[in-house]
Amino acid sequence: MPSMIERPSTNFDDRNGAPIDILLMHYTGMPDAAGALDRLCDPDVPVSAHYLVDEDGSIYRMVEEQHRAWHAGVSFWAGETDINARSVGIEIVNPGHEWGYRDFPKTQMQSVIELSKDIVARHGIPQHRVIAHSDVAPTRKEDPGEKFDWALLAAHGLGLWLDPGNFAPGEALSEDGWLELRAALTAFGYQTDAQGAPGEALKSVVQAFQRHYDPMQLHQQADSRTLSLIQALLSEKQSLKP
Repeated sequence: MPSMIERPSTNFDDRNGAPIDILLMHYTGMPDAAGALDRLCDPDVPVSAHYLVDEDGSIYRMVEEQHRAWHAGVSFWAGETDINARSVGIEIVNPGHEWGYRDFPKTQMQSVIELSKDIVARHGIPQHRVIAHSDVAPTRKEDPGEKFDWALLAAHGLGLWLDPGNFAPGEALSEDGWLELRAALTAFGYQTDAQGAPGEALKSVVQAFQRHYDPMQLHQQADSRTLSLIQALLSEKQSLKP
């Protein structure tokens, strides 16, 4: 793994005994790495992360992993709401959708993989709990976004991935289909809205799911392909349980 550059932030607190069982990926969403580092280490701004990976592959450590960094915000995954207490957060330098979203360089991705494998091994984080900021906060966040190479991470045992190209575009979902989709997304970990007709919260979850697992279908109406893909991923997740 590349050498670690220490850039301590004072923006952290106690995990209060919560297990570390989530690895959460972000993009910085700022014009450059220097500005992102300054913000994440600014004592007057209540945000931070454990690590930042620059586009040249450099890794900065800002918060020690035993501490609770402040990167997830209002969030939810698999019944849990204090995602910060249970996660290690990696900020990946990229301007994001606001400042000129672009591909993540190979050198940067390699450092993300090496850092992530080390974190996952030390804490025993399950493969299916390597997830995106947009997964835990779908109504608020888009990062690390549809250009992030989740397939490459999964090839290294980091996160789940099934080739969405193997799932042909399908038919519009019936009312029962929407109920099945909601149930599968909920079982996978997402927070969905109440039963009944799909509301804005569920549509945001579908978009977050597409952004992560089926980026070619991003912004498309959920259909039987979406349902088949989430059900297959759910089966994959369940097969990985001890």
